[in-house]
Amino acid sequence: MEKLKTIALAGNPNAGKSTLFNELTGARQHVGNWPGKTVEKKEGIWQYKGQDYQVVDLPGTYSLTAYSLEEVIARDYIVEEHPSVVVTVVDSANLERNLYLVTQILEMGAKVVVALNMTDLAESRGIKIDVEKLALGLGAQVIQTVASKGKGLDSLKEAIAATIQQSGETSNGIA
Repeated sequence: MEKLKTIALAGNPNAGKSTLFNELTGARQHVGNWPGKTVEKKEGIWQYKGQDYQVVDLPGTYSLTAYSLEEVIARDYIVEEHPSVVVTVVDSANLERNLYLVTQILEMGAKVVVALNMTDLAESRGIKIDVEKLALGLGAQVIQTVASKGKGLDSLKEAIAATIQQSGETSNGIA
């Protein structure tokens, strides 16, 4: 049986990872603990255009410097499990703080799609983000979302599938 393509969801605490996870997996999810750890592990199946994908919701973390248990788990998962794509969920209203984690994941060589989440909150605070310029600077697709309202999710799903397809059959994430 062919191994499922894996999507890892990474991001700062309260950026909307779990909301996005629930939108993708619906009732097809399993909650447990990371092996040998007491941090919750959520995994689920996302079905898109006839293809099944495994979705893993990594613990919320501000960086991958490996000082906390959450950082160690997130870093080790990306390095050792080689997810097909890492969707970094970013709080648009706190962009600068959230981009630190995004750049660390990119520096690890992972395939990344940025979910620029809570764009409604950022706009209500007068924050304007040049999405094209941000995508160009990061070298990754950036998709505006409001996961709690389902906005932008179709575009995000398409970007995830396209990134996995572009990475080809021989590469599943880490260079």
